[in-house]
Formats: sequence, structure tokens, C-alpha cells
Amino acid sequence: MDLVFFLFGAGLVGGVMLVRHLVADFPAQRPEDYAEDFIALDMQKDLDGEMVCEGVIFGPMGRVTSTFVADFNVSWDGDTATINEHFVYDDRSTQDRVWTLKLGKDRNFTATAPDVPGVGKGCYSGATIQMRYPIKLPADVGGHTLQTVDWIYLTPEGTLINRSQFRKFGIKVAELVATIRKREKR
Repeated sequence: MDLVFFLFGAGLVGGVMLVRHLVADFPAQRPEDYAEDFIALDMQKDLDGEMVCEGVIFGPMGRVTSTFVADFNVSWDGDTATINEHFVYDDRSTQDRVWTLKLGKDRNFTATAPDVPGVGKGCYSGATIQMRYPIKLPADVGGHTLQTVDWIYLTPEGTLINRSQFRKFGIKVAELVATIRKREKR
């Protein structure tokens, strides 16, 4: 009888945790939650030109595992953006990535990059951008393919705050938090 109560209690706790995850956690956000924001993001204006990105990466235990600074150069040709990214990590290693974003209908867009198998899909609403895509890690850190959800939030002063979660088999294995801002003219 004690085992039955234990299993019932464990199932109840697991069910509550699952409902919380689906309703009130990071993955539960939807672009339409932000449609009525006081400021509206314009991807071609707010994500354009030379930008600086600074951030931290948290491992699966919630501790900072790496920090970085990156230079972004974003250029638009009509509804297509090319984003050249150059990252310098705290261990002095570097990484380069080139994204191609293509705006579509109804505030949707697609995104491709060499380390993104397939096509990322995104949308922007209110002061936010959301994008979902698989990303293949470099071989020196395991070469795994992770499922990624990016949320980017525009602040009133024009800084973009990026929060990304990376999952393997549905389990969060890393999180990134970064700021992205226009590079000051020299």
C-alpha cells in the first residue's frame, strides 16, 4: 500500500512539473504573447549594421561554462539579411557563422547557416523575435545536434536581449543569455 501511495505521489509531482513546463516555463512562450507590446521591433532597422554581442553560456547544471564577445555585421538586400558573426570565447577560441535570414509573410522568416541542418523557422511579434532550429556543435565539443529555441527581446533603448535554450532529447543541456547592441561609431 505504501508503494501505491509513493507511486501516486511521484506521478502527481511529475504531472505538475510537466504542466508547469508546458504552461509557465521558457518553452511555453508564444510570439502572440508579445503582439501588444508598447514597442514594436523592426528587424530591418533593429537588426542591421555593425553590432556587438556579449554573453554567457550556462551548462546543464545552471553554472556559467563560457563567456564570449562577438562582432556581428548585418546587411539587408530587400527581404534577405546576411549576418556575419565572429565569436571570441573566454578561452581565446573563436567561431565564425554566417546566417541568411529571409523574411516571409505574416512576420515569419527562415534562417540558414552552415552548422544548422535544415532550415530554422522564426517569427517576430511586438518587441520579440522567436526562432527554432537545430544546431550542430563543433566536433571538439561533441558534435551533437541540439534543438534550439531563441527569444530576442527589444528594450526601449534599442538593445536586444537574447535568451536561447539548447535541448537534446527534450532535456535542457545549455542556455545562452546575451546582449546585442549597435556598435558605437568610432
